[in-house]
Amino acid sequence: MQAKLKKIFNSYKPERKELIPILQDIQETMGYLPAKMLFETSNYLKIPPAKVFGVVTFYTQFHLTRQGKHRISVCCGTACHVKGSTRIIKAVSRKLKIEPGQTTGDFEFSVERVACFGSCALAPVMVVDGKVYGNVTDRKAEEIIDGIRSKKK
Repeated sequence: MQAKLKKIFNSYKPERKELIPILQDIQETMGYLPAKMLFETSNYLKIPPAKVFGVVTFYTQFHLTRQGKHRISVCCGTACHVKGSTRIIKAVSRKLKIEPGQTTGDFEFSVERVACFGSCALAPVMVVDGKVYGNVTDRKAEEIIDGIRSKKK
């Protein structure tokens, strides 16, 4: 872990403006942001740990816990909510046996609610591994998950 972090730090000057790129590289390497690495980043950039944690908790792109290989995001904005995103969340949660904000025990799937993707014309919207699915039904959400699982086998 230390060697990976050292390699990342060697790519950046120890300046505050490098915080987000460093965090992005750590997360890309580790899959999430371990607290120990956040403290090391604080030391490297000579900024308080609270500032580092403040950035991490402000931006939804950052995760403090290990995420699943497949990330499922369900839009809960107004248009998606009106068209049934609550049913989609329930179907995905039931299928994977986890709630939004959680990751399956095998680290295959993580589920999250998102305020808005800006794809209201496609409502309700679900994004899986960066791919946007529009006009999703609870049944279609389950089929998408089944499709991912069948590719794994």
